[in-house]
Amino acid sequence: MKIFFYVFLRFLLVSSFIQASNIKVINRVDESVNNLETLETINGHFISVNEISKLLSNRAPFVNNEREKIVLYVRDSRVKISANTSFILVDDRVFQLPTYCLWINGDLYIAAASFFEIIKRTILPGISFNKNNLTLELNIKEFNINSIKIAQKANGTILRIKTKEPFPEGNISSFFHENGWFYITVANSLVDTTELRKSDPKGVIKKIAADQLGNTSQLAFQMRTKVESHDIYQSKDPSEIVVSLRTRVTDDISRISKVRDRWKIDTIVLDAGHGGKDPGTMSKNGTMEKNIVLDIVKRVGLSLEKNTKMNVIYTREEDVFVPLWMRTKLANESNGKMFISVHANHSHNRSAYGFETYLLRPGKTQDAIEVASRENEVIKFEDKSDERYKNLSGENLIMATMAQSMFMKESEELASMIQQEMGKTVKSKNRGVKQAGFQVLIGASMPNVLIEVGFVSNANEERNLKNAKHRQDIAYAIYKAIVKFRYSREKYLSEN
Repeated sequence: MKIFFYVFLRFLLVSSFIQASNIKVINRVDESVNNLETLETINGHFISVNEISKLLSNRAPFVNNEREKIVLYVRDSRVKISANTSFILVDDRVFQLPTYCLWINGDLYIAAASFFEIIKRTILPGISFNKNNLTLELNIKEFNINSIKIAQKANGTILRIKTKEPFPEGNISSFFHENGWFYITVANSLVDTTELRKSDPKGVIKKIAADQLGNTSQLAFQMRTKVESHDIYQSKDPSEIVVSLRTRVTDDISRISKVRDRWKIDTIVLDAGHGGKDPGTMSKNGTMEKNIVLDIVKRVGLSLEKNTKMNVIYTREEDVFVPLWMRTKLANESNGKMFISVHANHSHNRSAYGFETYLLRPGKTQDAIEVASRENEVIKFEDKSDERYKNLSGENLIMATMAQSMFMKESEELASMIQQEMGKTVKSKNRGVKQAGFQVLIGASMPNVLIEVGFVSNANEERNLKNAKHRQDIAYAIYKAIVKFRYSREKYLSEN
């Protein structure tokens, strides 16, 4: 009885064909025009699945004559269509058509308008079917957002969004919504929504969604927990949008209470920038950064040794060259609880002056990037270059800041205190706390900052920096900030 019903249904639908007609296919990429034959019925226009395959796929469809089923390959998706049912399967998603699919002479015919709408929503956003004038427009460009990989880290989650090529600056924006979703919007892009939905959520990511809104792609990520901060960077080789999502380490308080003594600030590492064959920046009168900062660091260390019980470690106490990587290695091996690197600044703008403190993060301003680039040039003085310094920007910098993110809050507090104390004591301009990628800070597993005490390129400030009293004022301000930070940190530990 069931077989008879299907045979009768097929006879009824096939006999309802009124006439053959054509869909006009316009390819907007190359402006070519073709025709796609359809069969018109009282239920609308039906199109051949085999003809669709020639139009949308570069791979022959799989045809099962016995089961009257065809698998259509579009992009990286599989579209399964069977006779005598109104359901089709796009990968693992089920969609229902308004009418049954028909098997006629070894081919399947499917309702055109509904089918193209499903393909548009799931695989090819660049198609548009007008059922009134039977026109199918193809604006199928290559996806430039292709896939995503998610890696879970100790302090957060890394998203690697694969792109065809980097996007212009300003095309990428992001925000956290109060509904618990994190959105990344990319202008002038085309996202492979099917591929992104296949991604396996990990870490802080609970669910992934992607939509094409005209020429703009929107990627959405549902969060499992609150994210403290995030950074976005584009890499060129490979071409990726790299996103770091930092979360709070939930067991910090319990861990601190168990190992309270380990967190007490009993050892500080003071780093005088440059040295030896690396003079650092130099004024037109010959004043060298390496000498100015060594004197300041020794003054800070002397105050700490005389007035506190802190153990002071110097990365250099003389005019010697110390590689950048060795400075943080020394800090970690000596069980340092704070790392402060002291430098002097330079600018092509001779009127620039003042003091500023930096945190390890990708540079947010051109000035910050230039300062970091200059300080990192010390690498050229090292005897050999190795993997330690590969790609000191972008993704590698994000990965480094991820590793140090549990100290970021403390580093921000320390930097703020240094600027406050310098503002009270040092007669110069307070340029604030900034962010940039300094090699010397990478790998320091403790609160860490880099201080630029003034500009030797400015004639007045150079004169001040050569003055012992001015250097003592700077050193005293740094000393006061260290003591203040130590007190606030140990007070926090005692209360928890």
